[in-house]
Amino acid sequence: MLRGAVRHFGEGRLLDLPRLSVDETALLHEMRSHLAAQIDAAGGRLPFDRYMDVALYAPGLGYYVNGRQKFGERGDFTTAPEISPVFSQCLASQVAECMASLGGGSVLEVGAGSGRMAADMLAELERLGSLPDTYLILELSANLRSLQQQTLGAELPGLLPRVQWLSQLPSSGFTGVVVGNELLDAMPVHRFRRHRGHWQELAVAWSGDGPADIWQEPFSPGLDAVLDRLGVYAAAWPDDYSSEINMRLQPWLEAVAASLQRGYVLLIDYGYSAREYYHHERSQGTLICHFRHRAHADPYLLPGLQDMTANVDFTAVAQAGQSAGFDLAGYTTQAHFLIDNGLERRVAASDPADPGRHLALVQGIKRLILPSEMGERFKVMALALDMPATLTGFVSRDLRDRL
Repeated sequence: MLRGAVRHFGEGRLLDLPRLSVDETALLHEMRSHLAAQIDAAGGRLPFDRYMDVALYAPGLGYYVNGRQKFGERGDFTTAPEISPVFSQCLASQVAECMASLGGGSVLEVGAGSGRMAADMLAELERLGSLPDTYLILELSANLRSLQQQTLGAELPGLLPRVQWLSQLPSSGFTGVVVGNELLDAMPVHRFRRHRGHWQELAVAWSGDGPADIWQEPFSPGLDAVLDRLGVYAAAWPDDYSSEINMRLQPWLEAVAASLQRGYVLLIDYGYSAREYYHHERSQGTLICHFRHRAHADPYLLPGLQDMTANVDFTAVAQAGQSAGFDLAGYTTQAHFLIDNGLERRVAASDPADPGRHLALVQGIKRLILPSEMGERFKVMALALDMPATLTGFVSRDLRDRL
């Protein structure tokens, strides 16, 4: 594929990216026109979280709903379930334990991507004799829903009737396990900075032919109070320290709690405790964009074509969960969670006499657990509602005291 140089926002250097196809160029132009209209309708500025929301989720145009391939080697990034089925199998082991404690119930996966994790989890739960009453998938994208149906229909046709797709959280309480893998990092965030001893919020305006930063006094409802709670870290920050904050966590977890009668929530994502997240050396925050397996920090470069995420503040997740009525049942690294849920047993069961399959398994597991890969950077958090807060996946290294 032909490659071209695209200027990297804010750093005055060139970022090497593949050239856009004709269809991608057309989508980019349409999205930019849509963003310009949204900014104009809002009086000339959008809070950054609203800009991010439009870029990711605008009907027909947003990154997660426009039908472009996103997952795997031909997409923009690869998630743990696509690296190795062992990830989903170990997660299924933890889900099976939760289901046994509950005496049955349903699984709700929020944002199921390609359907790879759902397929591997259902296959493993069937093997364990722990199939849920229903496997619910909350998916807003019609294209991804179709992809998930194809994946499950091709691999598990006998279990497909057990799967139901939702466009919103169940309105009445259900018993079961809610699972979200790389879900929280895709929630829109507010951007802020500390400028000469004062808080400022990032708004997005339209300047010339593209989006542009405008730093202003905080104007989003409730942001002032949330920022003041970060004051404990601000004393060590350099001037113009900037970062992100997810103000959608609390209402989302409250909605999940309202949907659950009793059960568990398992969240896997990349992130830190608040002390690490707002460390003075992380002075530009964690916002990152992905396009065809290239990472950069310009949220305005390819809206609609690029993924846009921020790391997760797991201290905030724990606090929001507890405020919503959950107990914090565990927090650990992905590596330790997988090991505690039978990773080594699965490696031992692999047949070295089949070198191709065995090598692929080992290489995939290395990516999942090595500290230099996903093992330490990705964390797992469990929340419990009216259920025991002791789970196997957090036995060997429970990091709740670091939050």
